[in-house]
Amino acid sequence: MKRVHRAVLLLVACALCVAGASAQPYPNRPIRLIVADSAGGAPDQLARLVAQKLSDSLGQAVVVDNRAGAGGVVGAEMAAKSPPDGYTLLLTTTAIYAILPNLRKNLPYDPVKDFVPISRIATTSNVLVVNNALPAKNMAELVKLAKEKPGALNYASAGVGTPAHLAGEMLNLLADIKVVHIPYKGAAPALTDVIAGSAQYIITSPIAAGAHMNGGRVRALATTGAERNPGLPELPTIADTVPGYEITQTWGIVVPAGTPPEVASRLNAEIVKVMSQPDVKDKVLATGATPAGDSPAAFEAYMARERQRLGEVIAKRGIVLSE
Repeated sequence: MKRVHRAVLLLVACALCVAGASAQPYPNRPIRLIVADSAGGAPDQLARLVAQKLSDSLGQAVVVDNRAGAGGVVGAEMAAKSPPDGYTLLLTTTAIYAILPNLRKNLPYDPVKDFVPISRIATTSNVLVVNNALPAKNMAELVKLAKEKPGALNYASAGVGTPAHLAGEMLNLLADIKVVHIPYKGAAPALTDVIAGSAQYIITSPIAAGAHMNGGRVRALATTGAERNPGLPELPTIADTVPGYEITQTWGIVVPAGTPPEVASRLNAEIVKVMSQPDVKDKVLATGATPAGDSPAAFEAYMARERQRLGEVIAKRGIVLSE
């Protein structure tokens, strides 16, 4: 009986310990931030900056977990299936919440039902750069050249279904031109062929193209946002020549559906605070991106608009992603 009594007491003590731990204020253990991209890339750099600042603010380690694969599907699926307790965050991207849902009907995650939005953290407009030999010094000349030679020009991208691909097809659609798409396995080889002249232009991130622009190996004509890129203020926007043109890359934080509202609210407050810090702003701006911080409702509405807007481009241009 004494042994039974001790066993009962031990079980009660363990239960009290678990209850006590769960009752501690959030967070009381390390947090994982999943990045659906490889280490060293722009999303990873941004995630590590946010993780470091959140660690300081929350008093708990925020560990970046790189889960690259399938254009972001691997990391998004892992996050969607994680416990909804506030200890798993996902750095979501334009591809994860807007492009892939329009390209693949059998995604292992639902961008709306499986996640709770927390906040945007940064956005960037891309840049259109051309081969130096191309006789087009601005967007008006490029559009004119493409109209004069339909199907004779081509543009490179980092692959089918990437933001660069959609950016090129949006230009075809809105400018009423026919420029042939050439997909590559990444931005680096695509840029290499633009430099060599095998492709006439590419619409890509300032981070990827910056060194080539500064080195004079390609010529930048315009950026893709509704307003001028703060990092490239000398460049006009494509929309100045092609009304209605706008495509950006945006990163934000989401958590698995079912995460307690008070936890989501705490995370939103902390992330907005982090993104407003002067040193964080400076570091984000240095990458060519613009820091952001907003409410969950505003982020949710933004993602919905982008899904619909980019979905229309995908449908009208007949973009298909091979499974």
